[in-house]
Formats: sequence, structure tokens, C-alpha cells
Amino acid sequence: MTQDTQTAARARAGADTDTAPHRLIASNRVEGTAVYDRGGEKLGRIECFMVDKVSGQAAYAVMSFGGLFGLGGKHYPVPWDMLEYVPDKGGYVVDLDKEKLEKGPSFNAGEAPEFDRDYGRTVYDYYGIVYTW
Repeated sequence: MTQDTQTAARARAGADTDTAPHRLIASNRVEGTAVYDRGGEKLGRIECFMVDKVSGQAAYAVMSFGGLFGLGGKHYPVPWDMLEYVPDKGGYVVDLDKEKLEKGPSFNAGEAPEFDRDYGRTVYDYYGIVYTW
């Protein structure tokens, strides 16, 4: 494929490398990234994310908010597919409000649940996302 053809293909796909953010990011750069609702209110930040060992796909992000200076708060897993990275915000946006998030599956910092299929299914079911793995 010639350079002009590659550039045209990227432009059609909306992936011009001169203006698009990098497609890959190191996990330590995702951790701490802000998460906003559609109205622009900051809901919290990504504490960590869970990756399927076999497929390599991110299953869900574990968000945190509350607590003093980020300590002692609760953690809220959210299906990864619900997150949309918005470069202008420098963070992720979700179609959730704080109330829905607070009523969802959660656990105390330092008291992680058994991250098995049943737990994953519980998280996905709460948010109405089809659990496929």
C-alpha cells in the first residue's frame, strides 16, 4: 500500500496519526484518569482495570470516589465498554450519574472481591450490558 493510500485510509477511518491520540496507553497512565458523566461532572477516577488473562481484553474499570484524599473510599467496577475516552477532557465519559454508580456493585478499598465470572456477570447485569465471556 502506498503512503498516499495509507493516509487516505486512515483519514476515512478517522485515524489520522497527526491529530489522533495514540491508540495504546500504558496501564499506569490509565490509573488515576478522571471519569465524567455526560454533563461534564467528575464522577471519580479509574483506580485500576481488570483484564481477561486469556483474551487480553479489559473487562471493567474499577472507579473510586469519596474518601479523604482518595483514601478509604469505595471502589465501583464499571464495564469497560461503557467508557468512552474523550481527548478534550483528558478522561473518560460514561452514561451514568453518581446515584446509579453509588447503588451499583462496590467494595471497600483493600477488600477486593473474588474477581471471577460470577462477579463479572453481576457487574454487567447491573449496568444492563451483555456479559459475553
